[in-house]
Order: sequence, then C-alpha cells, then structure tokens
Amino acid sequence: MAVATCHVGAQTHAVQLAGISGSKALLVVDGQAPRFMAVGDTHAGVRLLEVTPAGAKVSVNGQQIALVLGESPVSVGARAGGATANGQRVVLTADSRGHFMSAGSINGKSVQFMVDTGATTVALSQADAQRLGLKTDGAQRVGMHTANGTVVGHQLKLQRVRLGDVEVSDVTAVILPQQMPYVLLGNSFLNRFQMQRDNDQMTLQRRY
Repeated sequence: MAVATCHVGAQTHAVQLAGISGSKALLVVDGQAPRFMAVGDTHAGVRLLEVTPAGAKVSVNGQQIALVLGESPVSVGARAGGATANGQRVVLTADSRGHFMSAGSINGKSVQFMVDTGATTVALSQADAQRLGLKTDGAQRVGMHTANGTVVGHQLKLQRVRLGDVEVSDVTAVILPQQMPYVLLGNSFLNRFQMQRDNDQMTLQRRY
C-alpha cells in the first residue's frame, strides 16, 4: 500500500489509523501510544474531523488528510517524539522505559517497530508474517537464541522496510514462531545508517 507524503513547513507528523470503535478513531501520532479520539478532538497537532467504518479524516496545520484502516502511517506536516525524517535522516525519541519505538511499515503494511541494536536482523512473529503476506515456503531455516531457549526461524528478504520517510530495500529478516508485541528492528536495517545517540534521542543518518 502506498504511503502518502505531504510536507507542511519544516515539520512532519506521522499519523496512522490503528482502529475504529463506534464513532471514535484510534490514532497513532509520531509513533506514540495509540489514543482514541472523538470527532473534534485534537492530539499532538492532529484534529479528527470524520470517522467512517473504513477510515477517518484528520486535519494537520489546516490540511485535510484521509486515513484508511490498516494502511501505513501517512506523513504530514514533528514534534519532539516518535519518528521524524526528511528522506535521509530519522530521529527517534525514547519512551519512558528507554525503548525506541516507532510506527513503520514492511512491504507497505503497517507495523510497530522497536529498535534492537543487539539483534542481527529484523525479527518478527509468525502472526505478523501472516498478516503481512510473507511466505516461509523455501525460506532458509535458522536457529535463534531467545530468552526461552533456541527456536527455529525462517530467514528471508523483506522487499521494503520503511521508518518515517526513509525506506530501505532487500532487508534480511527472521520469522520466529513465538508471539511478539512488536517487530524488532535489528542490524540488517540499522547498518544502513550512521547511528548517533544523544540522551533520549537516537538519530539514524542514511549511508550511501
């Protein structure tokens, strides 16, 4: 699914429609915790204008954007926090637990990432792989050491991995059988960037 990108001034917001409950929309803004909003509510500079069974309409800096349930985050005109990018650079801010979390996408479908500099590759659960349409038929079987012991996963290539406005192609990933609350963003993605840590901020600058 395509990601619509629109820059407003010098800042961007990454907005995703994560769910709908009646007349309320569950929005993820800049990778923060999802928040239910009613029509007329404003959060982090994003105002909810309309909710339908399949989508929602929001306003950012006076610009109206249509969101579709299940699609990748839409980048629109960021505040400190979450993921911001200009196509070459991504800035992440740690959450209260010190984890760097952000909404993103794999092959155009939305996922929730957690940066893991200790992981060799991107790692995701079998459930996420099925939702993303990833096939393990013919994939290389690999042994992975986890907190629960050694498990057998399937290694494959992801066509596109997107974080903010930066997209990387042909990223090695491992599909694991256990449940995972998020996708681990490991070094097969992170090594494409120059990484800098400054207190609670992590900057990823694209390498070429």
